[in-house]
Amino acid sequence: MPLGGQVSRFDRYMLSQLMVLFGFFALVLVSIYWINSAVRLFDRLIGDGQSALVFLEFTALTLPNVIRLVLPMSVFAAAVYVTNRLSNESELVVMQATGFSPWRLARPVVYYGLIIGLLMSLLTHILVPISGGQMREREAEISRNVTARLLTEGTFLHPVEGITFYIRQIDLDGTLNDVFLSDRRDPTRALSYTAREAYLIQDKGAVKLVMVDGLAQNYTATGERLFTTTFDDFAYDISGALGAAEDKPPAVRHRPTWDLLPGTGGVDRAVAETGRSRAYVVEQLHFRVNQAFLCVAAALIGFSTLLLGQFSRFGVWRQIVGALVLLVVVKLVEGLATDVVRGDASLWPMVYAPSLVGFLMAAVILHIAARPKARRRLRQQEQATKGQSA
Repeated sequence: MPLGGQVSRFDRYMLSQLMVLFGFFALVLVSIYWINSAVRLFDRLIGDGQSALVFLEFTALTLPNVIRLVLPMSVFAAAVYVTNRLSNESELVVMQATGFSPWRLARPVVYYGLIIGLLMSLLTHILVPISGGQMREREAEISRNVTARLLTEGTFLHPVEGITFYIRQIDLDGTLNDVFLSDRRDPTRALSYTAREAYLIQDKGAVKLVMVDGLAQNYTATGERLFTTTFDDFAYDISGALGAAEDKPPAVRHRPTWDLLPGTGGVDRAVAETGRSRAYVVEQLHFRVNQAFLCVAAALIGFSTLLLGQFSRFGVWRQIVGALVLLVVVKLVEGLATDVVRGDASLWPMVYAPSLVGFLMAAVILHIAARPKARRRLRQQEQATKGQSA
């Protein structure tokens, strides 16, 4: 049956509360993570002489991955907060008095988790890989254009450690006059080039500095000997010296999911182009699918654990701590499963173990909450504990 026909007034009310609080927590967490990422980007890009527009472009490209990182935490935080508030205001107690079981109360939470899971799927399968690939291309473009930014008259420039570059004057036609280039990256020798004129040319994606009428000096530390050579013209790969990036196939994490599907040969193609193992590619593919299920599991863990708080006279802080512990257990299982699958691609179902563990935990807690005998036993234990402390 369609979702709309199954959603009651209480489901819509609780779902709206969950979505509003999810938006709040997501906004706060995304802001914190995004600002932290933007500070690092600012130091790197502005320090390299990039404009503010480039900085804004890069920070925008990092946003999908930041959202992906904070979604599970936001889902969990909203579920805990809403459940605690409804419990404190006795709304959950009223609904249970009308015949709603804990399993029935969990239905809007499942809807909530599925909605966020769809959003997570959109991020992991499409937006994050595309934005990451776009950032990689822009970084390559900036790296290829780094030589143009270094063409500054009358200034000794140090683009990377061990490289010194100087141009006395640049003519309107692009001729570089009185060029000096020192390469001391190799500790065993030092190379120096001086030329009366030089030109920049593009050759198969590389930028080369063609020096005319110059002198090359090669100093070797072994024996402390200096060799000099005069030349009429000499080509130096300046893009390699300045650390320009090479064109490489996109990494696995930068490929949309449809490019990794086994039916299209995506796994074999990714293995051949990136040099990664088949097990790694398979794990990354199923990891993206599992992220949506983790959102549902996080929501159910937060709700079901807090649902036990109404039977405690000591507040719900113990339930909140318990829910956090359960999330840590889920993340530990995720780490173990990742290591196992990366060692053997045939064990790919293990990628879904964290979600299954989360669902199992939530089911056990809901089962306990739905048992009246368990409630009475909890009350009796609390009363006995209170009597012993008195």
